[in-house]
Amino acid sequence: MRPTVQRRAVIGFIALVALILPTAVPASAGESPRDSVIVLDGATSAEGIAAGRGTTFYAGELESGDIFKGDIRDSKATRFIDAPAGRQAVGMKFDAGTNLLFVAGGQTGKAFVYNTGTKEAVGEFTLAPGFINDVTLTRDGAWFTNSARGELYRLQVSREGELEGLETVPLKGPAAELPGPFNLNGITSVQGDRVLIVAHSAKQALFTVDPDTGQSALIDTGALPNVDGIIARGKTVWVVQNFLNQVSRVKLNHDLSSGEVRDVITSDSFQIPTTAALFGNTLAVVNAKFDEPAADLHEVVLVPARE
Repeated sequence: MRPTVQRRAVIGFIALVALILPTAVPASAGESPRDSVIVLDGATSAEGIAAGRGTTFYAGELESGDIFKGDIRDSKATRFIDAPAGRQAVGMKFDAGTNLLFVAGGQTGKAFVYNTGTKEAVGEFTLAPGFINDVTLTRDGAWFTNSARGELYRLQVSREGELEGLETVPLKGPAAELPGPFNLNGITSVQGDRVLIVAHSAKQALFTVDPDTGQSALIDTGALPNVDGIIARGKTVWVVQNFLNQVSRVKLNHDLSSGEVRDVITSDSFQIPTTAALFGNTLAVVNAKFDEPAADLHEVVLVPARE
């Protein structure tokens, strides 16, 4: 696999540091200022987002599995890939070296892969029953979580983008426990891909995972209620907390045994945010609107990362 999403974000930081956030949705008279909002034009549900090249992003329509493409400098994102019937789109990550977009398939129990150059569906993999929730990229493949099982799934990917094999990695230790109906959620990697970090919704916590052995350990941060998607850069992890309508910025210690919440990022425009993508000093956060099932407007909200 090419360099990870996290590493690409650092490389792109210099080019993006001067980025001025758009004013797609200005505040009306008498309202407090709102963060910039990008509409997923025509979407009837939403959940996942991935940083693409430069200021491009991809976002998923949860129920149909369709993929939207947008730019954080614009006010709208448009439908980009019409997914085959019966798919869902939850967490997702993009690999610039291969043009591949990896998508967690939710209740389908599957992982899906799309070529963003051709818009073609190039891979479909049955992982396990449950809810395939999120994905992260490392040098040796794409790693997926299942909210109903204490295990991870690694899809091996060559440097040329060949999808080479699938491995189930049973977790050991506290992250493997399933105390609630919804358990493992977000996933990211740190320390040059040597360590995975998973979010555990039922335990309100983050855990490190050794990708070779599946052994897990608690990162002592205090409770992180409603933890959902996570994204890391260096020793900083941004934790999306959906029904709290906030993102906590957590600074990890040197051995990843603990972390401190340094900042809580909120926005008047948040409405059950679930996942985020990082663009330099800007977070692009998806509103899932689980509190409004009939919502006919779904958005990406841009907020300062505040690192």
